[in-house]
Amino acid sequence: MPLTPHTQPLTLTDAAHLLRRTSFGATEAQIRALVGQTPQAAAAGLLKFPVTTLDTPFKPLEAATPAAALKLMEAGWLREMVLTPYPLRERLTLMWSNHFVIGTDKVKNVSALEGYLTVLRGHALSPFTDLALAAVKTPAVMHYLDNDQNKKGKPNENLGRELLELYTAGIGHYSETDVKEGARALTGWTYQGGRGNKQFAEPQTFTFNPKQHDGGSKTYLGQKGNLGGDDIVRLAAGHPATAERVAMKLWRSFVSDAPDPAGQARLTESYRQHSGDLGAVMQDLLSSQEFYTARSSIIRSPAEFVVGALRSAGRRSDIGEKTYLNLSGTLARLGQQLLHPPTVKGWDGGREWINDGTLLLRMQVAAGLTLGKQALGQGSSPTPEFSTLSLIGSETLPPALAKLPPAQRTYLMLVSPEYQLI
Repeated sequence: MPLTPHTQPLTLTDAAHLLRRTSFGATEAQIRALVGQTPQAAAAGLLKFPVTTLDTPFKPLEAATPAAALKLMEAGWLREMVLTPYPLRERLTLMWSNHFVIGTDKVKNVSALEGYLTVLRGHALSPFTDLALAAVKTPAVMHYLDNDQNKKGKPNENLGRELLELYTAGIGHYSETDVKEGARALTGWTYQGGRGNKQFAEPQTFTFNPKQHDGGSKTYLGQKGNLGGDDIVRLAAGHPATAERVAMKLWRSFVSDAPDPAGQARLTESYRQHSGDLGAVMQDLLSSQEFYTARSSIIRSPAEFVVGALRSAGRRSDIGEKTYLNLSGTLARLGQQLLHPPTVKGWDGGREWINDGTLLLRMQVAAGLTLGKQALGQGSSPTPEFSTLSLIGSETLPPALAKLPPAQRTYLMLVSPEYQLI
């Protein structure tokens, strides 16, 4: 049984719920513009986006060192999340970066990182098999999982293992033989250019080296033949258990941190009915009763916390390069350094985002955005357009906040459970 369609026109709180979940946050005007639309039409509008990004003042290719370039990459991506007219694209890109994981402790090449983000943006709504094929062929993933060292006669199993364990079927649905045979099939997949930290600005591109490829017969997930890299990625992506894994990823990202076997089963059925077409699956999900009845069930990640506040303020102008650099560093201290999850399995999310230290830091960030000398709306910056509806998804202001000055009221809303749970 697939997901249950939500058939009623969007109310004000429905529209706020949709944009808080899919777009980090939104202004009151953006929320009100969706009222009365069908869930299907609203979802379709959000799911239409190009790959191209905004012009940016951050130029990592001009940085003096790899470390400086990485800071510019992080700040540039944060700025894109805040200012883009297509926030769902960046929301999906962030999600897939927590699936096809890389880490900038190892991957420091600018073109590899830019290419990786471009692939995630461009295939965010593709059939999952196409996304998997494109992602694992990026030099960023190649380097992070050492497949450039995977050669005939001396296989490296890192990519072959993570393809099965983390990207597709999951533990319990493959054997060690599948890992070994998959590694053989992936031999010869490598990249060229930009090797070494001093060459961080040189382009990197995927390439296939037939001299390093093991062309012998292989047996992988029950299929036998002279299998190559494309073959095993398609087999792994098409494994029946992959549907359940991808459905779980989408459920946790857009419905609830808590597992719901029945709901996830319906989402899995939708995935299978659409043959893994992520755009069609997301259309079903974002116009479903399951999506609209699950409220305050996801803890905002650090990126969602910061970007949501800025987008809710209605800032269509730039807040300045230094502020973005500072905020991207703050995300790392909050536990979510962009392009650098802590392990190959990514950020755990959910309750792991919150502890005594990160909760205090969230309060400090909220104070900095609303109360300090550098607060939004100070100096020459436009006055923010925060509203109760934008921040907590309801027009009803808690009575205790009603008589407070706007800055204090906004601060308390940003640190409230109503904002931090979406």
